[in-house]
Amino acid sequence: MLSVTDSQKIGIGLTGFGAFFLFLGMVLLFDRVLLAFGNLLFISGLSFIIGLQRTFNFFFQRHKIKSSGFFFSGILIVLLGWPLIGMLVETYGFFLLFSGFFPVIINFLRRIPVIGSLFNIPVINKFAEKLEGQHPMV
Repeated sequence: MLSVTDSQKIGIGLTGFGAFFLFLGMVLLFDRVLLAFGNLLFISGLSFIIGLQRTFNFFFQRHKIKSSGFFFSGILIVLLGWPLIGMLVETYGFFLLFSGFFPVIINFLRRIPVIGSLFNIPVINKFAEKLEGQHPMV
């Protein structure tokens, strides 16, 4: 069984609150303050979970510079006052950054009893297979 340190528990909480504030900011018609606060909590939670050095290495790998640029530019655009455009740019960067994890996430979701049966629906199965084949984790 994996042991989770106290700082990782704090990181999980910060990341969860960050996702909640991002969701709330989008529901409340792209409220700039909630989106900025959600971004700050998400990045700080990620730093607590995997550590500062590994977070820096994750975002600034040579092949991820473009996607990190989109992600951080989106955050900056949100802070400058254009939340809708900023969230679109940030979402594109987020998708590029974390697309390598999609096969792992889909395989995990297929093993959950209720959610796994949803992947038997032809449209969802085709979409999931397309995501899985896009970026294999090697």
